[in-house]
Amino acid sequence: MKKNFKPWLYFLGVPLFVMVYSCNNTKDTKKVITDSATNVSTPVFVVQKENLQGNLKLPGELIAYQEVNIYAKVNSFVKDVLVDVGSQVRQGQLLATTEAPEINAQLSAAESKLKSLEATYIASDAAYKRLLNTSKTPGTISPNDLDLALAKQKSDFAQWQAAKAAYKEILDTKKYLTIQAPFSGMITLRNVNPGAYVGPSGKGQDVPMFVLQQRDRLRLVVLIPEQYSRYLTPESKIHFKVKAYPDVDFTASINRMAGALDSKLRAQRIEMDVYNTDKRLLPGMIAEVNIPLFTKEPHLVVPKSAVLYSTLGTFVLALHNNKVNWVPIQRGNEDSTRVEIFGNILPGDTLVQTVNEEIRDGSTLQHLIFNSKNKQ
Repeated sequence: MKKNFKPWLYFLGVPLFVMVYSCNNTKDTKKVITDSATNVSTPVFVVQKENLQGNLKLPGELIAYQEVNIYAKVNSFVKDVLVDVGSQVRQGQLLATTEAPEINAQLSAAESKLKSLEATYIASDAAYKRLLNTSKTPGTISPNDLDLALAKQKSDFAQWQAAKAAYKEILDTKKYLTIQAPFSGMITLRNVNPGAYVGPSGKGQDVPMFVLQQRDRLRLVVLIPEQYSRYLTPESKIHFKVKAYPDVDFTASINRMAGALDSKLRAQRIEMDVYNTDKRLLPGMIAEVNIPLFTKEPHLVVPKSAVLYSTLGTFVLALHNNKVNWVPIQRGNEDSTRVEIFGNILPGDTLVQTVNEEIRDGSTLQHLIFNSKNKQ
């Protein structure tokens, strides 16, 4: 029995030895790969201050330089409509006429009253002057009668002047029955026809009779986020494109800056005047605006690859004694490859050039390659 047992033991032991050796050999291979991964060199650079000129692309809206909703001044009925949508009108041109019979009646009554009070004043004035001449003979006219005549003359004069003002008021109101263009432009909306009842907004009419826009000169309106407002320069040249003419590069200058932030959008409104003599551009078009941003003084500038965006915030990875520190920063001006940063970073600090979240905060980097371009 012992002689038969040893061969079986031999054949059973050889496979077990091979299996154990294979397992040990696999563990040694993984260890070598892990060690070699930790020896990868990390590019770093020394951060310095620079002046950076960047560009900001934002959507903008073209609006009419002047736009007005035209309502009737008084409650009335439309008599004639002389323009339509698309009509080019001049300042002071007649757009429509309306009629209100009660105004004519009021004007006639005011005119009659004016003439009556004028006659009354003429009579009282003549009476006072006769008494005044007679009073020059002593004892003929008592001083009291003369004072009463003067008071009546002044009262009649005041009533006459009041009647003049009332008559002029009604006459001016009648002028509002003719609707005229307040400036030159194009009629872009018409909401009335002859016979329609019109009046001031909310008092006879909810929509305007006409909408008039000035189109030979437009405003390009852009809202600049708060973080970029420091880089704006008045009279800066900007370029923009619209979808209707994708092959045309339009230019304009910054003419007006709000000087305050919108309370809801936290952005500053800027306006550019766009001269549109050929009428190609239309109010309401959306433009893609390229705004130059000028840095007035140098700030810390890093490659965009050195900025880490994570769920915790925005960071750069600074090195102190080869140990990584995630430093929170805020971004400023930028160009195609670089960006300004603001935070607890000083000129001369060493930063990781290409970052990712695998380089953990507090980890140690041994093999560093300094970028010669950024190294002092």
